Amino acid sequence: MNDLNLYSNIHKQVRQSNGQIALQVLYQFGALSRADIARQMGLNRSSSGHIIVNLVNSGFVREIRKSDDQIAENSNRGRPGILLELVPEAVYFLGIEIGVTYITTILIDLTASIVDMRHQVFTCSEMGVENAIDESIKLAYSMCNEDIMNKLEGIGFSIPAQMNDKGYIFDAALLKWSNVDFLEIAKSKLLSSLPIAIENDANAFAIGAIYQSNISEGVTLFLVLESGVGGGIVIDGKLFRGGNGLAGEIGHLTIQDHHKEHKTLEAVISLEQLLSRYHDLSGKDNITIDMFIQYVNDREPMAVSLADEWAKYLGFALVQACRMIDPNKVILGGSMAKLYDLISTRVNTYIELYRDTPFPVPEIILNQNPELGSAYGAACILHQKFMSIT
Repeated sequence: MNDLNLYSNIHKQVRQSNGQIALQVLYQFGALSRADIARQMGLNRSSSGHIIVNLVNSGFVREIRKSDDQIAENSNRGRPGILLELVPEAVYFLGIEIGVTYITTILIDLTASIVDMRHQVFTCSEMGVENAIDESIKLAYSMCNEDIMNKLEGIGFSIPAQMNDKGYIFDAALLKWSNVDFLEIAKSKLLSSLPIAIENDANAFAIGAIYQSNISEGVTLFLVLESGVGGGIVIDGKLFRGGNGLAGEIGHLTIQDHHKEHKTLEAVISLEQLLSRYHDLSGKDNITIDMFIQYVNDREPMAVSLADEWAKYLGFALVQACRMIDPNKVILGGSMAKLYDLISTRVNTYIELYRDTPFPVPEIILNQNPELGSAYGAACILHQKFMSIT
């Protein structure tokens, strides 16, 4: 005897999967006619028509009128003069980056566009895990009115930490956290049972950059230059985590610093290290990275010397990383990425100096929004899950 309930559930799942595929198509290609949606989904007009009706009635998709140029170009396709597009305000996703000395929160919509962003100075490394989560959620919710809260589909957290895929942090040295069940603590702090994602900051940055740039081919190394140096590897559009989720972490490469001591890369070129050394040499207090970059731009000798040293260590690290993973591109993010933009010629000079074999040098690109990448990526993780048919 046939199980009608089982048949009904399977049929419902198929319809839901097709609906999500339709959302993916509209997200990837933008506004399309009904005929083009059916073609991209590999369905006939009748089958896709029912899916579109459901999405329109549910408020995820809306009709818009074609422009005169679009009508002329596609005169034989779809319903005359009508296209379909995603409704941006149908759902929202929050992304939270918990840094060492700050919290950044981002709100994105169904089109993965940034609706709002907040940045707050907060010494997370001194306040403990629970206080950092409390403050970050408070800042994130400050961007949400009642309508947005009702349409919120998840919160993603980005943290400079070694963790597993269950949201358990083994070590977050820069935050002074270890052996923390971050996911369970975050769940207990939220007002509702929203989906939550936890990700390493460099991996989150990589995911956000994939969304922004639509990277689908080749090997790309993403670096977050902040209080630490985080790395993420993307291969043909997919994040490569490695055996234990730590792939790409070139910040832990061992180098010899100016005192002839062996240290990790992030212990030499981190934000705090650079500004601390400049303070020791110049005696100036309360220096920010933007101020330091301006000093370099003004050709102040101490700042130029330190910037050149920073370029040397970064160039050395990139050469080592390229020997191992052979990336086509390296994309830089984080507040210190702006320094590279000023001294890129020096970095490339050191790359050539240390490149003792003729392997290809990747294109090095500054992320368009270097300070937003990690928080944006954390939100995109939830957007990606919402769109997924699995």
